Amino acid sequence: RDFPASAVRFFASARSQGRKLAFRGQEIEVEDAETADPSGLDIALFSAGSAMSKVQAPRFAAAGVTVIDNSSAWRKDPDVPLVVSEVNFERDAHRRPKGIFAHRNCTTMGAMRVVKVLHDEARLVGLVVWSYRALPGNGLCRVAHVAAQARAVIG
Repeated sequence: RDFPASAVRFFASARSQGRKLAFRGQEIEVEDAETADPSGLDIALFSAGSAMSKVQAPRFAAAGVTVIDNSSAWRKDPDVPLVVSEVNFERDAHRRPKGIFAHRNCTTMGAMRVVKVLHDEARLVGLVVWSYRALPGNGLCRVAHVAAQARAVIG
């Protein structure tokens, strides 16, 4: 892809510092997110888990970087817009008191673009969506629990 960036930097935990990642035919060295200076960055895309995001996203934002976080760390924070770019970005782009945008989970991101079109055309008033994406790793008791929840909703 032709990502519109004049420069790219990669950050990770200290254990990945020094590794090299390829971008546009160049090998770029990974920096330690905890000690790196984020000054001069415009945007930081975070996908390193909630623990890293809770600590580093505010630090990067304080340096003037717009942070887009893919973890669950900020999804319930009322001062962090939960954005789906094709759905509500224009409405929420200006509202970012912490300098951070939260990104919905992968299941929601894929569905919301379609749901937005349906809503615009038919004015949806409610929607129940089931995702079983995480169930296989949570065992049979979790599957039974979700089945009971489904019966309660569906009847």
